[in-house]
Amino acid sequence: MSARPRQPAPTVLLTGFAPFDGDDRNPSWEAVRALHGRRVAGHRIVARELPVEFGASLARLRRAIRELRPALVLCVGLAGGRDAISFERVAINVDDARIPDNAGRQPIDEPILRDGPAAYFSTLPVKAMYAALREAGIPAEVSQTAGTFVCNHVFFGLMHALRRRRRIRAGFVHVPPTAVLPLDVTTEALRIAIRTALTTPVDRRIGAGATE
Repeated sequence: MSARPRQPAPTVLLTGFAPFDGDDRNPSWEAVRALHGRRVAGHRIVARELPVEFGASLARLRRAIRELRPALVLCVGLAGGRDAISFERVAINVDDARIPDNAGRQPIDEPILRDGPAAYFSTLPVKAMYAALREAGIPAEVSQTAGTFVCNHVFFGLMHALRRRRRIRAGFVHVPPTAVLPLDVTTEALRIAIRTALTTPVDRRIGAGATE
């Protein structure tokens, strides 16, 4: 009897951003790219780069989701003023750009989706992911805001696209600059976060909120 063909491993879609605001590097993409093709908890990681552009970033993300049909989606962005890996809890329905995107667009006080909800919550186990990084000695936090630039735009659009596909868990994480956290540490943090998300069916109930 002939052997049954091997089933392909389920996929994790991991995205990072192109450089922006005059920089020639973006650690979100560099860390994501370092994990491309690796396997974590039986899943194959596929990395995709998103443009730092309102609209175009979401179009590329949606195409990747249709193509890969992933079990999990984790989008990663750079937060220049932070000093820890930030697991985002909530995406809000507004674009309010302090600087133009890479296509020169600078929306101000515009909804991402007209007649859409005010916000979406991550469906990832953000508390468990936060705890796993802290236990590994990597600085981490649960963040209550993903800003109002392209990162939040992608986060909101991601959760809207998957709002009826509950089996696909998804969310967003911000990483600090490499001057704050070396790239190899950021890459390992993402690997741990993905493993935790894939192996944690119910999030941990631990305090990780903010007082201000």
